[in-house]
Amino acid sequence: MAAPRRPGRRTNLALLVLLVGSFVTGWVAFGVGGPSWSRAVTVAHGILGLGILVLAPWKTVIVRRGLRTGGTHAIGVAFAVVLAVSLVAGIAHAGIGRFEVAGVNALAVHVAAAVIAVPLAAAHVIRRRQRPRRTDLSRRTLLRTAGLAAVAALAYAVQASVTSLAGFPAARRRETGSYEVGSGDPTSMPVTQWFTDGVPGVDLAAYRLEVTRADGSALRLSYGDLLAMGDAVQSAVLDCTGGWWTEQSWRGVRIDTVLGVPRQGSIAVRSVTGYTMHFPAEAAPGLLLATHVGGKPLLPGHGSPVRLVAPGRRGFWWVKWVDQIRVDARPWWLQPPFPLQ
Repeated sequence: MAAPRRPGRRTNLALLVLLVGSFVTGWVAFGVGGPSWSRAVTVAHGILGLGILVLAPWKTVIVRRGLRTGGTHAIGVAFAVVLAVSLVAGIAHAGIGRFEVAGVNALAVHVAAAVIAVPLAAAHVIRRRQRPRRTDLSRRTLLRTAGLAAVAALAYAVQASVTSLAGFPAARRRETGSYEVGSGDPTSMPVTQWFTDGVPGVDLAAYRLEVTRADGSALRLSYGDLLAMGDAVQSAVLDCTGGWWTEQSWRGVRIDTVLGVPRQGSIAVRSVTGYTMHFPAEAAPGLLLATHVGGKPLLPGHGSPVRLVAPGRRGFWWVKWVDQIRVDARPWWLQPPFPLQ
């Protein structure tokens, strides 16, 4: 791809588009669980991220020119450093495998740095605004954009080929980009939860599951009641946004057994921590209130006494330590795409 003789505003605009696209596809990748959509979003996210690297040499020219003019560049420098950390961590996760340093994995660093980069990017863009021009949509610009996309896609293909030929774990990632951990062995399954939650202590003797049906009738089920009812067994993949997945055999009670299948509204599933997710009413037959995994009772870190199993959905939908399910009049989509607590 031919570079402008004097890199400037078009390079900045291209970088802005790539940054926004990378951020959006990254969060969308966290939300989708189906193989086809997950693969498409993950590939798009990788290509957009590598596109930023492709433009880095031209952006470096702009930065050096700006530094020579003097002025305050603290925000721009901070943004560049945070962005570089996010890119390096993302490439390491996607190209090498799932690993941790001091208990922190590369994906967590990638995501955290991306989140920190957002306000820095906004401040940088506000300070150095670029007004759109009619020439930004010229044939020459479109050809350069196509060239950039082709180079970034080629870089992605090369990275995928190298990891495959080298036998890196990255070659065996799931469509979502997650790595397999502990399938068939619940004791090897990582203990993770939403960042605002900790592992609570639940007294099994005092535990009660509150169930409120569409007609207003209510049940209070003890742990023993659930064990007596829990003969449904389901093999399902738990795909965590922390970058890992595991396939286990879960046993418990189907939600429609205790709640029925509501005709409208949503199914609200709440944890003892207050963490709540809403599901489509018609999803009831496919949702399982699990008390066992791999034939053994759940451990506290894995959601004991009861956790939700929601096949086809990412891990943050699999509510742990469930203490309430109810039919809610609101539609399931009338909730944030990601939990706020």
